[in-house]
Amino acid sequence: MCNDYGNHVPYTAYLEAFRDLGMPLLSPGPETAPNLEPRDEIWPTDLAPVIRALDRGIELVQLRWGLAPGRPKAPVVINMRAEGRNFTRGRCLVPASHYYEFTGTKSPKKRWRIERIDKEWFCFAGLTGRGRTPDGADVEAFALLTVRPGPDVAAYHDRQPVVLPRDIWTTWLDASQPAQTLLKPAPVGSLQVTEAPRERAAIA
Repeated sequence: MCNDYGNHVPYTAYLEAFRDLGMPLLSPGPETAPNLEPRDEIWPTDLAPVIRALDRGIELVQLRWGLAPGRPKAPVVINMRAEGRNFTRGRCLVPASHYYEFTGTKSPKKRWRIERIDKEWFCFAGLTGRGRTPDGADVEAFALLTVRPGPDVAAYHDRQPVVLPRDIWTTWLDASQPAQTLLKPAPVGSLQVTEAPRERAAIA
């Protein structure tokens, strides 16, 4: 289950990618780009960039990672199983440069960095909905959609977030398109996994 990912994507890369796909991002306002500093780790409940469709086009917003749970005191929903659902509302893209999985039963667990084999940034299939802040206020939020793992990552977890090929990003945002034809494991040879140990503080 993905609970840690990174995003080093500059705003200009979003503009270029979606212009090339024929669906330019809506302007954020008076000629000012949003502040999207590179982040090696994004954790549940953090704000993160999300791309979603509106009636007038597509926009980039920053939403909270984690949908409100269905029962009191349950944790926020950061990952949601994709199987058997069509997701006719709330589809979104969650841009990322890489994500992490952890193996082992004792702390510290081994940390593995997973990224595209060509090191290009990508988008997870996501779903927007209602979230909740620690003080109980309602906010917009998102979760990642997961499927069974592809061959590249099966040794590290029994689920994987859906990494959408670039040529179907805009198709996924069209809620009239059947979801289950789009939500698939990453094909063999598309992802690279490398061990990513955390740096230890120097011993004085």
